[in-house]
Amino acid sequence: MDDLTREFLIESQEGLDRMERCLTELEERPQDKGLLAEIFRSVHTIKGTTGFLGYKRLEKLAHAGENLLGHLRDGRVMATAEVITALLKLLDGLRDLLKTIESEGSEGTADDDELIVRLEGLQAPARQAKAKSAVRAQLASEADTVLDTTEAAAQAAEAAVAEPKVAVAEPARVPVAAVSPPEPEFTEAQADAATLTPAEASRARAQGAAAESTLRVDVALLNRLMNLVGELVLTRNQVLQATASDPNMTLLSRRLDMVTADLRESVMKARMQPVSNVFSKMPRLVRDLTHVLGRRARLQMEGQETELDKSLLEAIKDPLTHAVRNALDHGIEPPAARAAAGKDPEGTLVLRAAQEGSHVVIEVSDDGAGIAAEKIRAKAIERGLVSAERAAQLGERELLQMIFLPGFSTAAQVTNVSGRGVGMDVVRTNVERIGGKVEIDARVGKGTTLRMRIPLTLAIIPALIVRSIGQSFALPQGALSELVHIPPERAAAAIEWMEGAPLYRLRGRLLPLVFLDRLLMPGHECRLSSERDNFIAVLDADGRRFGLIVDSLADPEEIVVKPLSAVLKDIGLFSGATVLGNGDLALILDPGSIAVKTGVTMSNEEDAAQAAEDESESDAARMRYLLVEVADRQAAVPLGDVLRIEQLPLSRIEYIGYRPVLNFEGQLLPVEDSGGILGAAAGNSETQIVVVVCRDGNRHVGIAVSHVLDVTSGGNLFEAGTGARTEGVTLLKERVTGVVDLGGVPPLPATGHTSESWQPAAEAMA
Repeated sequence: MDDLTREFLIESQEGLDRMERCLTELEERPQDKGLLAEIFRSVHTIKGTTGFLGYKRLEKLAHAGENLLGHLRDGRVMATAEVITALLKLLDGLRDLLKTIESEGSEGTADDDELIVRLEGLQAPARQAKAKSAVRAQLASEADTVLDTTEAAAQAAEAAVAEPKVAVAEPARVPVAAVSPPEPEFTEAQADAATLTPAEASRARAQGAAAESTLRVDVALLNRLMNLVGELVLTRNQVLQATASDPNMTLLSRRLDMVTADLRESVMKARMQPVSNVFSKMPRLVRDLTHVLGRRARLQMEGQETELDKSLLEAIKDPLTHAVRNALDHGIEPPAARAAAGKDPEGTLVLRAAQEGSHVVIEVSDDGAGIAAEKIRAKAIERGLVSAERAAQLGERELLQMIFLPGFSTAAQVTNVSGRGVGMDVVRTNVERIGGKVEIDARVGKGTTLRMRIPLTLAIIPALIVRSIGQSFALPQGALSELVHIPPERAAAAIEWMEGAPLYRLRGRLLPLVFLDRLLMPGHECRLSSERDNFIAVLDADGRRFGLIVDSLADPEEIVVKPLSAVLKDIGLFSGATVLGNGDLALILDPGSIAVKTGVTMSNEEDAAQAAEDESESDAARMRYLLVEVADRQAAVPLGDVLRIEQLPLSRIEYIGYRPVLNFEGQLLPVEDSGGILGAAAGNSETQIVVVVCRDGNRHVGIAVSHVLDVTSGGNLFEAGTGARTEGVTLLKERVTGVVDLGGVPPLPATGHTSESWQPAAEAMA
């Protein structure tokens, strides 16, 4: 295929995508001239280019559609449901022809006559009315000279329009205008003419300017760039570790870090596309299915500007389509049933997208009948998917997850829409294949929400590096809630046992524990070490909350995800592999698979309700804090302001004058050292320090601390005898504790500094 044809196919498909969005909106706003002009422009562009390229079949079909659209735009034909349906058929026909040209290099041999006749039939009334109007206007202008023949001529002209094959007895006396004129050819200039309002014309000019400032890039090239950036990130990590002890290389390694981070962000942004590219397909799907199923539903779409990596966007098309089909078939009831239940006969289907941290959450919600857990339990037993004994032990949330099992369906009969038990299985399989997770919530009589949690990108993710049985493993930070430190002296009493299962009491609630070393090597004992520090990584995977006990922690890193071999995939504990900054290979742990493999159950409804109650508790006295030790005193940092905790060598701290700063993700981070921790560590650049990175309004600041102790809830304190609340302090673990004033950290100087004003920590302290 030559470059010209390839460019034509790409632009034509983009035009048809815009046409599909406009057609579904046109049914709601049939008088919108902007929509009509956009649809007309899409078909006209295809028709004009096909004539140049020699695709006669495509040109003929586009021409028939263009004529009907011309009548629509000029108001001679109304945008009825019948017309919209015919134009959607035209859209499908054009799209199929383009696919045939792309795959076979020709237009194929199929016949489009039936569709063309249908399109022409819808414009016939407009043609006849136009011809009659032209006849009457012409006859009126000639009334002064041919008054005696006017009535006969008009009758003959109307007969000629209705029966064009009937000969006229006296052609010389019949006005020329009586013959039906040929349909005019509409030009693209006419499509952009004064039919647009000033606001619509302004938008059109803005779109033209945007087109001139953009460049179409092949996805394969972007994939290649992303792979190269991934290799650069690995090299960057290795350089940073190799030069950490060399003060002469500090500035160069920091510069490499900044440039690599900027390049990674730029390439990732180039691959990002709004989810509206996928959402735009749904109005047509909803329109077609509601007609087939006899439903009434309005579609609401929110967060369409949310962006996602293009490869992931392509991967969620099928899961999203299946979710919408199920919502319309199984969720939203027929109008009569909704009316009988006291609901609006027209149901509501909501597509919502939003970014949450390193993930994009896509929800499909309906206000239909919901899902009865007992019905799922009975179907699962009937189909042999679970034993009756096991089914009786399952809670409602676990029962809801069973709809994702292969072959499971609650449909009474199989239709061409659903009932075969493969739709929801496809949803889960496809989403998990790209590292995402699927959850479902339902309330009987109220509706159902399907939630897909998709990573922003598969290539590079932040991870915490942990150690177990002498090996390094990467733990994705997206599943990490918090870290709990258990010193050796508390090891013996820290774990509680219930029916042979280890538990840890975290802020009054029992947390199931999983020992990573025993999971990897079943012979290991389930106990904490009384000779070294112990660490629990609190994870939340698909509603399963548990603690993963590891031997030690290393620095967090940005890791490049590499695929696993089939042998390692079958183990079911790992989602990929990576190369660490020190050159070691590390497997990436999969928290969801670990939870399932070790039998961690989902949080029950009572726990969820209690957690929700705790979260929504209006009393500000129960705020949550990160409890830290600064020098020899205890301090509190509001947990909502904490972004991350960095453990790093003192050499990473640099100075502008006397102000300590940290290069944090390519930007300068002021570090507050009220406890003199940096000064006390001077003299050894490899001394490990802890910096709590916090958010203060629109800026980020760092707090140097000696140790991170715990996450806990604090109570308000009041001045005796006055009842006035005391600001800046709280009560944590029965001790009066000062709250760190993030706003009191002075900003960095606004003016720039030369490299001579920068000093590594060792030099500044000297």
